Amino acid sequence: MSHVKKAVVLTSGGIDSTTAMAIAKHEGFEIFSLSFFYGQRHAFELEAAQKVADALGVTQHLVINIDLNKIGGSSLTDNIDVPKERDEQAMTREIPVTYVPARNTIFLSFALAWAEVLESSDIFIGVNAVDYSGYPDCRPEYIEAFERMANLATKAGVEGITKIRIKTPLIHLTKAQIIQKGMELGVDYAFTHSCYDPSPQGMACGECDSCFLRKKGFKEAGVKDPTKYI
Repeated sequence: MSHVKKAVVLTSGGIDSTTAMAIAKHEGFEIFSLSFFYGQRHAFELEAAQKVADALGVTQHLVINIDLNKIGGSSLTDNIDVPKERDEQAMTREIPVTYVPARNTIFLSFALAWAEVLESSDIFIGVNAVDYSGYPDCRPEYIEAFERMANLATKAGVEGITKIRIKTPLIHLTKAQIIQKGMELGVDYAFTHSCYDPSPQGMACGECDSCFLRKKGFKEAGVKDPTKYI
């Protein structure tokens, strides 16, 4: 009897995490998708994450509540305006206020706990160090450090039951290359959501960093952007 390998895939319902999930599926993993309601102003993304999970036929989709509003410090979780209409140079000059303090560390910790329970050795995260807003927890050296820590911090790792691998298939790709890869794998990007500051109906603002990178990615990939912008 063949043993199907399981993967925990972090999903926000955006382009990157959706493409990472499609890659995991293509590689033959049974998918356990994990999203978070953390008090983000763009909680509409959770609807997108559910649609993506349904479309890609995941075994289980889990949404965990963490109230990061109590900590604040980001325009996604606090009363701080989301930056609009910034050019690419401004995005790479400094870490923007849309950075949520330690977000990927928090998310990966939950993914690690679930992976240990599932006896899964693979966690997929759609981080990207090319077309991104300069977040420190998207860099290869951060991922390597977390993977080392994960194998020191878990019973499964210490006892040699499973060696945890943090898989980042998109880390060196541009947004256009990510979209092209997804198209090859049959991803329907109409299900995805990227905007940091959507309307109450979930329409994208078209002006935040995330919308800018999305529009640029589709244009460079030569693919029509299915997003509804305000």
